[in-house]
Amino acid sequence: MSSACHQQGGDRNTGNYIFGNESDRGARRFRALEAIFDPGTKRIMTDHLGVKARWSCLDVGAGSGSIAAWLCDRVGPDGQVLATDLDTRHLERLALRNLVVRHHDIRRDPLPEGRFDLVHTRLMLMHLRDRMRVMQSLISALKPGGWLLVEEFDALSLRSDPSVNPAESAFATLKAMHQVLADHGVDLRCGRLLSGRQRRFGLQDIGSEGRIFMWQGGSIGADLMSANIEQLRDEILTSGLISEPQLEQDLQGLGRDDFVFPSPILWAVWGRKAWP
Repeated sequence: MSSACHQQGGDRNTGNYIFGNESDRGARRFRALEAIFDPGTKRIMTDHLGVKARWSCLDVGAGSGSIAAWLCDRVGPDGQVLATDLDTRHLERLALRNLVVRHHDIRRDPLPEGRFDLVHTRLMLMHLRDRMRVMQSLISALKPGGWLLVEEFDALSLRSDPSVNPAESAFATLKAMHQVLADHGVDLRCGRLLSGRQRRFGLQDIGSEGRIFMWQGGSIGADLMSANIEQLRDEILTSGLISEPQLEQDLQGLGRDDFVFPSPILWAVWGRKAWP
């Protein structure tokens, strides 16, 4: 998502990340997330956080390693990037001298404390029931004066609504998928709550922005949505919230350029750890 923290499997008790990265759909998801969201992440790291040579950076749930690789170039040979994930198969393909790859479960495994100038994660906290404890762990890994950048979706504040904008398409399957995700413990408003949570933890110089797009069928955003729906297809249908014909109709719509819908809002929130 960097890509989302890709935890294999998923269960309703632990709130695991349920979009595994071992399948072809995982590769599609990586490509889409990188194309859509990496430019904004890099801009924030450059313009607002001032990532520079010799920094020590941590990318948690680094997924395909797109942001970790960019950070390696940014910090140069005298800097270092630690990229972690539960599934490191994509990270291990990166041959970068200043990159360290570590298999790591953020819910259970400790992080080095007081070590990093930057800690970044994208689309991870929303999938964890113990997200507040994990957020504290991320902050503890920062040096005094170091930056935490967290990016998470708010999938509920803006939904497709043809009654408001006739150009938007009805999207019943998306609503059903949101319910399935909520049943797994996913916080679908996580991004909107980030700013308040960072303030609660005492971070300073907090900034934030929300990124949203109007996606149409056949776009990279529509492909991301299609991959998610297809991966959760059985659970969506088992939920009884939508019929199979309606799901098929929505999947077909995602391939047509007259099918238009708003993306979830990706909130990026950054804050600096206080000096003692």
